[in-house]
Amino acid sequence: MRDTFEVKAVNGLQGEIFIPGDKSISHRSVMFSSLGDKAVTVKNFLNSQDCLSTVSCMEALGVKIEKINENELIVHGVGIDGLKEPENVLDAGNSGTTLRLLMGMLAPQNFFVTFTGDDSLRKRPMARVIKPLSQMGGKLVSRENSRLLPLAILPSENLNSIKYDMPMASAQVKSAILLSGMYADGETVVTEPYTSRDHTEKMFETFGVELYKNGTSVGIKKVEKMISPEVLEVPGDISSAAFWLVAASVIPNSELTLKNVGINETRTGIIDVLLAMGADITIINERMSGKEPVADIIVKSAKLQGTTFGAEIMPRLIDEIPIITVAAIFAEGKTIITGAEELRVKETDRLSAIVNEFIKMGANIVGTEDGLIIEGTGKLDKAQCYSYHDHRIAMALAIAGAAANGVVIENPDCVCISYPTFYETLEKIKSN
Repeated sequence: MRDTFEVKAVNGLQGEIFIPGDKSISHRSVMFSSLGDKAVTVKNFLNSQDCLSTVSCMEALGVKIEKINENELIVHGVGIDGLKEPENVLDAGNSGTTLRLLMGMLAPQNFFVTFTGDDSLRKRPMARVIKPLSQMGGKLVSRENSRLLPLAILPSENLNSIKYDMPMASAQVKSAILLSGMYADGETVVTEPYTSRDHTEKMFETFGVELYKNGTSVGIKKVEKMISPEVLEVPGDISSAAFWLVAASVIPNSELTLKNVGINETRTGIIDVLLAMGADITIINERMSGKEPVADIIVKSAKLQGTTFGAEIMPRLIDEIPIITVAAIFAEGKTIITGAEELRVKETDRLSAIVNEFIKMGANIVGTEDGLIIEGTGKLDKAQCYSYHDHRIAMALAIAGAAANGVVIENPDCVCISYPTFYETLEKIKSN
């Protein structure tokens, strides 16, 4: 692993980028296929550290997974009651998705399991998942009064269905409850203040499971069998595409075509915000990949304006705040972001990381309790900046450096968590 990596200023970006598989959907493709009734070929799987954590955990639970190539797997489903007690501690690495969804899947099982993760994951809050699963009858205990990893799940006999009002929108918490709900008697209903990403709901439907939806509520009844499709093709990750959407918008003389991007409406907040800022974005070739909408996106350089957005749209773009910050720095006027307090408990405190590192580059940026205030300057200085071992911080810094006067990134290889080929792709599309 490299200690530092230098990104130099570029004069423009040109070309096509085939966006790597969606991280959220890659996780779910492996998990749901494991519970299915036959083998599933998963195509365009994201071969990243986080998704490989899910693969290794499912293998430890007795699921046979064949790796055909870097981006294609065959998952041999064992059925909803076919998981086995692992012989060792399950390590979720850096992946909150792996951990929280598996907590939901394993809380109803009649065997013992323990989880750990890397330093970052061991600091992230788990009580928000443990609380509803415990209300269902799950037996979960962990460090610091059932708040932090390591975590143990004790064997369970029967889980009860619940109706749970979530204090904040979270796809991971919602998914954990629904995955436990598929084993519980009666109907389990989850209600969010705003609708978070719905990949879990779409994946359930792909496997023949009927859900009950009403506004921001979704319900599931006990499931007897999951009917597997022969093939699951993972759309490209809009959270990865977001870096190129901003890069091409703020770097003059740029035009990029982003291929095979998932445009699920619970994830397209980044496009809505950039369009509100005046970005030149065209969506073409719209189609479906299973239950997920997919398209190609053309983005060209544009003069951006500052904007304001908050809690209502946040579940649709929470992961994109670091790169939206870069767009705001190169926009004219002020951008105000609120309702983003969830970023304080991600891989790092992303709000603090954004402020600390972009100030080093000369940005006019102030952090608030739940967001950011950014005065667009249109320019940045070259600086040496720290990634906090956070993939999205590292990539946002790289795009900022490419749009300005360069940047040296400490601990740059954390991009492997979600986008292992990111730096190679940036080099490939430079027009100078």
